[in-house]
Amino acid sequence: MATKINQPVVVDGRKCWIRATTYKRQLTLHLIPAFEGLAVEDITADEVQRLFNGMSGAKATKDKARMVLNQIMDAAVEDKLLASNPLKSKRVKVTGKASKATVPYSVEQMRYIVQHIEDVKNPLDRAYLALQALHPLRLEEVLGLRGEDVDAENKALHICRAVTHPTRNMPEVKDTKTDSSRRSIGLSALALPYLPEYAAGAYLFGGDKPLSYTQVRKMCERIKRDIGFSENITPIRFRTTVLTDLYDQTKDIKLAQQAAGHTTSAMTLRYYVKGRETAAEAAAAVERVYTA
Repeated sequence: MATKINQPVVVDGRKCWIRATTYKRQLTLHLIPAFEGLAVEDITADEVQRLFNGMSGAKATKDKARMVLNQIMDAAVEDKLLASNPLKSKRVKVTGKASKATVPYSVEQMRYIVQHIEDVKNPLDRAYLALQALHPLRLEEVLGLRGEDVDAENKALHICRAVTHPTRNMPEVKDTKTDSSRRSIGLSALALPYLPEYAAGAYLFGGDKPLSYTQVRKMCERIKRDIGFSENITPIRFRTTVLTDLYDQTKDIKLAQQAAGHTTSAMTLRYYVKGRETAAEAAAAVERVYTA
């Protein structure tokens, strides 16, 4: 029987270099619909190119699908189902828009937010803002926090799991994004007054069940309204902002990398550390060295 693309058992059990959730998502959303009913050996470079031509969005999105398909095709070549991997053909071109960089909040905006946490009416919303705005956490990590993960005495947060929303409103509890993402970070003293006592085993945000995507979105809208903020409350911007200012204040990329839960410091520098210095400040720094 021919091996089908919608039965990727040929690669199960093999070493996987990308997240299992990413693997499953790309199969479900892109690969199965594009190649349904085709045997692996019937997938040509032209079929692959049609897949990428039909995908919308940023190039980074297409690259995820390419990584998963490449694993399947490499396994098929190894199992002698294919003579060569069609993804390696020079005819296959993966193009798309560049992903938009996340712009950090300004220092002034962050000061305003922190100074107005007390104005947030709902205690749960207040606790969320205090945790998200003052720590370099992914939204999925904040939603994955449970009572036992908050060590107020030692001022530490233990990141042990993540909550994602692959279908928007059905939260799924997952492992952290990478092994490096499972970490402990310092708990800000500024956040402590806004954190109530949490029961072990209960999610900080949701109790028995984590918050849904819609609940998070509505919570961010309430926070914006309560504090009179001019821009949207966007979780990823807090993570980028905190990492930017952490590095700006310490100049310690390894510290920023550990706080971010990244496998490499290159990832931290490329995507999260934006830098606050202006061109004039950079020139002044050089002048200080040369005129000392």
